[in-house]
Amino acid sequence: MTSSLQFHLPEWFVSGGITMWVLGLMSVIGLATLISKILQFARVRPKASRQADALLASLERGEVPAQQKPGRTPIDQVVLTSWNQRDMDEQSWEEDSLRRARESLDELRGGLRILEVISALAPLLGLLGTVFGMISAFQALEQAGSQVDPAILSGGIWEALLTTAAGLTVAIPALAAFHWADRNIEVCREKLQDRLSQLKVQRRRLDQDSAPTQDSVPSSEARIAHVS
Repeated sequence: MTSSLQFHLPEWFVSGGITMWVLGLMSVIGLATLISKILQFARVRPKASRQADALLASLERGEVPAQQKPGRTPIDQVVLTSWNQRDMDEQSWEEDSLRRARESLDELRGGLRILEVISALAPLLGLLGTVFGMISAFQALEQAGSQVDPAILSGGIWEALLTTAAGLTVAIPALAAFHWADRNIEVCREKLQDRLSQLKVQRRRLDQDSAPTQDSVPSSEARIAHVS
């Protein structure tokens, strides 16, 4: 069964040995992780903030929107949910908003560690396979003794270098995918922090506007004089 499987595999893949199998597995995992992140970002749109911007614009105009159902995007979900929970005291409200923001960002970061690990380990595994391949090539050269054939050394070298090329081929796309996803999450974090700061300012302004002023509340002396 093994010989039949190797027969259908490319010769350069079989020549790389166990290292090529590990790199092949890492490439499959990295590709699956990248596809899942693309689908996730296409569904939740981490940089979109249409509902949050509309809410903040209404508050800037002095309007007080009613409670709204948050959308799919992390920014809209956190900002709209925080707005719906505005009746909480200020400290609890801030802690709850930050907790929701951290949870949303943690969901977006899921899978990034896999891409980061693959991009770091794949070149090292490729280099390790090359070192082992070079050792085998020089051992074959030593066993040849005086009957040295340059083809033995050159053939062993190109087979050994295959693992380095394979490691770089796996690592470069994984690293690019990691930075692409990390940049999207960073933009989401910055926008989320900005929208929550604006919402905090507007909430304080509304609390101050709704609080009774000193002139509107009759003093104790005035109430006593009115009764007498």
